[in-house]
Amino acid sequence: MRVASWYNNRDVRIEEMPVPDIGPDELLMKVIASGICGSDVMEWYRLDRAPLVLGHEVAGQVVEVGENIKQYKAGDRVVIAHHVPCNTCHYCLSGNPTVCDTLRRTNIDPGGFAEYVRLPAINVDRGVFILPDDLSYEDATFVEPLACVLRGQKRANLQPGQTVLVIGSGISGLLHIKLAKALGSGRIIAMDVSSYRLEAAGRFGADATFQADEYSPGNLREINNKYLADLVIVCTGAVSAVHQALSSVERGGTVLFFAPTDPGSTIPLSVSTLFWRTDITLTTSYAGSPADYMTALELIHSRRVQVSDMITHRLSLEETGQGFRMVAGAGDSLKVIIEPHGHT
Repeated sequence: MRVASWYNNRDVRIEEMPVPDIGPDELLMKVIASGICGSDVMEWYRLDRAPLVLGHEVAGQVVEVGENIKQYKAGDRVVIAHHVPCNTCHYCLSGNPTVCDTLRRTNIDPGGFAEYVRLPAINVDRGVFILPDDLSYEDATFVEPLACVLRGQKRANLQPGQTVLVIGSGISGLLHIKLAKALGSGRIIAMDVSSYRLEAAGRFGADATFQADEYSPGNLREINNKYLADLVIVCTGAVSAVHQALSSVERGGTVLFFAPTDPGSTIPLSVSTLFWRTDITLTTSYAGSPADYMTALELIHSRRVQVSDMITHRLSLEETGQGFRMVAGAGDSLKVIIEPHGHT
């Protein structure tokens, strides 16, 4: 089978690899659609392990079923979780499955930018979700990123009516805007360096948008009844965005760090100035649990969160390198979908 092997963001090669053999408790899935995630282009995170077959926002069709499997059959339309928790360790039992050691070790074989993937037994057990007949494979590729966004907003304890400032209007920022809107937030403000993305943020639910170099907390107060934001969601790794977030959160509010900074970046914090008497909460979020996947799938299927309007490019497997350059360049693209077997 053909795979797109990632050596770096400017070097993605179409190579041949055997179709994976499956065991008695495993599935083989034909990849129909696989989204390129912003984390896929974080070279500092992956270069030491290259070459890799990436792709974790994956939907497709079951084509081969292990002899012990009864709950799935060939022809099933599914979306899958690439990382799954053990459900029995200290972290899982404490309600933190996304920091489970098993979740960090599990994966699909080889990755979603391939014609076929093997789903290991543990993934089959708790990371395969049947698609409704009226939900497209393309829309299903948003289940994983929306699950991550959903977990982030739950950890940030977003409440109806709260003002939300989203810093960074890439695909994760836009999903945060859409979900916050669906969950009944109050005013939503978006910030980015890209006019293209800010225009998308406005279309997808932001009530106001700001160019990052023109924004100040005073701007926020002017449009928000003299208050800062109840929740600030940082969806970019720029250190300047972290400083903007810390100066834009209202007393009693929360800052959710959804995107990592580059390794080695540090942010000095004044405990007395920032926290004392302000009750500000700083929190982070990583990945989504199987329960988050199920909720995300329902939100997409019910159209509570519309996702098809976020797809800007549909590319063949041979064009995966072009897709990586587009996503890494953060230009005029939002969601880029790879379709290894052609558009369906």
